[in-house]
Amino acid sequence: MPTTTLKLGDVEITRVIEFSDVSPMTTDVFFPGSEPEQWQRHAALLDPDHWDARTDLTRVATQSWVLRSEGGVIVIDTGAGNGKYRPLQPIWSYLDTDYLGNLAAAGVRPEDVDLVVNTHLHDDHVGWNTRLDGRDWVPTFPNATYLMPQTDVTYWHPDNLHRTRFGRGNQNVYEDSVQPVIDAGLVTTWEDSYVIDAHLRLEPAPGHTPGSSVVHLESEGDRAVFAGDLLHGAIQIHEPHLNSCFEEDEDAARASRARMFAYAADHNALVLPAHLPGHGAFEIRREGAGFGLSRWAPFSRTAAAGAPAAVRARRGGTA
Repeated sequence: MPTTTLKLGDVEITRVIEFSDVSPMTTDVFFPGSEPEQWQRHAALLDPDHWDARTDLTRVATQSWVLRSEGGVIVIDTGAGNGKYRPLQPIWSYLDTDYLGNLAAAGVRPEDVDLVVNTHLHDDHVGWNTRLDGRDWVPTFPNATYLMPQTDVTYWHPDNLHRTRFGRGNQNVYEDSVQPVIDAGLVTTWEDSYVIDAHLRLEPAPGHTPGSSVVHLESEGDRAVFAGDLLHGAIQIHEPHLNSCFEEDEDAARASRARMFAYAADHNALVLPAHLPGHGAFEIRREGAGFGLSRWAPFSRTAAAGAPAAVRARRGGTA
């Protein structure tokens, strides 16, 4: 039986994958500051789960973390969603995945979810906020409170997209995945920090987007950080100065990643990003002035497969 669930203190964590596959981006595109020798140096860590050395294509997953804490069900990030038109992001356009079936396999029905946390408001983190009902986008999780960083709610409003580095790459996302849950009265915005419960709190981690955030878990001596897009690939474990091509503020992204890595290394905290395939999460240790992999999480490895054919055939996309 594949391992998709672990427990830290009194919090149960379940990995729910939307899809996992080869990305359409080579290393120089996804991580434009990287050099081929860096990938070769860490090939034993990266190939095959995170990088295909034969093609130089990176590998990514799109996944949610489902938490059961203090009797509540919490979903951290909701993937790309089905049936959504992304004119400048064809990799995420008109998907047809079995995400809700994967949630059901984890014992979660949409009406069971008490809280949705969007670590930031990129298309591949808010997609399942809503589903299509006839011609209308309606909340997928009708009984949930959706927590969104106020900074991103403002930043990604359609009136402001021309000011962003990503520009129209996030086109339609606010309209089909953010505004409908605001209109339904389900959104709570936050700034500075937000206490979810006795074990969980949200903290800002700006850079990838101005409102990017992480969820800290502390329970019975165990710790974890749900890192969202604070890192996009396993290469950044050993090369944390590398940024993806999607950072709104590159210096701030490096600073937030450095703070998170220092905390994780010093507190033996599990790091759970949104896009790592393979085992999906890891612990790190300090190595000289940098960091290195301590161990992978005990989640079963994902095969680099499972994305719909349309995803595999297209090029482009955010993370």
